Amino acid sequence: MKIHFYALGLLAALFCLPVSAADFDRSAVQQLLAKADRNHPAQLRRKDLTGLDLSGLDFRNADLWGSDLRNANLSNSDLSGLNLDLTVMSKINLSGANLSNTSIFGVHMGGANLSNANLTGSRFIANLDRSNLSHANLSHADWGVDMKNQPMGLMRVSLNNVNLSGANLADANLNRALMRHANLSGSVLKNTVLFGVDLSGADLTDADLSGADLSESKLEDADFTGANLAGTRFGVVNNKAVLKRLNAAKNLDAAIFD
Repeated sequence: MKIHFYALGLLAALFCLPVSAADFDRSAVQQLLAKADRNHPAQLRRKDLTGLDLSGLDFRNADLWGSDLRNANLSNSDLSGLNLDLTVMSKINLSGANLSNTSIFGVHMGGANLSNANLTGSRFIANLDRSNLSHANLSHADWGVDMKNQPMGLMRVSLNNVNLSGANLADANLNRALMRHANLSGSVLKNTVLFGVDLSGADLTDADLSGADLSESKLEDADFTGANLAGTRFGVVNNKAVLKRLNAAKNLDAAIFD
């Protein structure tokens, strides 16, 4: 039986329930981090860190796999290169944090604050609905579906109703992502893979979509006013309403329709 993607957040939460959670405060976490190195990471695996102020800390030598970070403040912290699979991060504050080359799989991050975060080269398969990613850097991020590795059915990143205004998604892979009603105004989507993405109702005003691949994407009610479509690949578009909206974009004559 296939497990729908939306159940992954619940699975992650249930995964953390039966563990023996430790009560840490900020100073206790700092002491663990101060003693840690690459060979002896700070053991925060599957720990309860809910609601803690952990802002500005360096977690590169920490094991946070499966921990409970709901409502925690990790703004401006360094979590680069970590494996955060199956962590619980709903409503987490990661604004300005460094998550470059970080892996997050099977996680519910609804309502998270990732504004101005560094997400370059990261690998996400998570639910980020209603999250704030304004001015975040997702260049070269791999948030697309791996069609060769789908043991539990189609698992993909969900970005419905997210704020990605002013974000940098150049050269990122978001194939088959859910981005209904996403705010992508003023964002950079140059050479971005958006194959099969659901962009229904998305705001793409003044976005740079040059060289992006939107083949087989759902574009109903998407706003392309002022968007740069030079070299943008659309595949076959038969929807007259979508074509009418594309007329409000720039460089439509340089777009590619197969």
